[in-house]
Amino acid sequence: MSDDFEIVDRHDLLTSYVFKVQRRTIRHEGEVYTRDIAVHPGAVAVVAVNHRDEVALVRQYRATVDAVLWEIPAGTIDLGDADPLSTAQRELLEEVGVRAATWGVVARVYVSPGWTDQLMHIFVARDLTDVGRQPEGPEENAAQIVWLDRTALRELLDGAELNDATLTIGLRHFLKDDERP
Repeated sequence: MSDDFEIVDRHDLLTSYVFKVQRRTIRHEGEVYTRDIAVHPGAVAVVAVNHRDEVALVRQYRATVDAVLWEIPAGTIDLGDADPLSTAQRELLEEVGVRAATWGVVARVYVSPGWTDQLMHIFVARDLTDVGRQPEGPEENAAQIVWLDRTALRELLDGAELNDATLTIGLRHFLKDDERP
């Protein structure tokens, strides 16, 4: 297989306030084909760890799957906000109501590269100060914030309940020291 792929055309099919759908025409080894791509500005997620070594989880309704899910605080990078860390700081304040003095990068992952270019920046935040939640929108207003210890986090990850992929990546990173022999 050759890595000689070229996008020869792209045009927008749909534009929303969060993303757009773009039809791309690609040429590879003499063949031309199209793909519809969800073009997304990127997103952030935060593993917020308090002084008791507990992690903040958000129990929130998601219309896309018509279910309430366990998640870590997360949000979309706003247009014009090129710095993922500032978005992570804003989302942690809005959703959990804390500021963090210490930040680290956990991972940068494509969420589902088969249909979207969304890049997720996952951070860990420590040395937290409670300043009060500032939720935005009906889902965040109705969301429940729960602090779980390592045992409860392992049970959640190992249980039968469906989990958000970003939560799984973030929590596996947080718990990785527990899994070493």
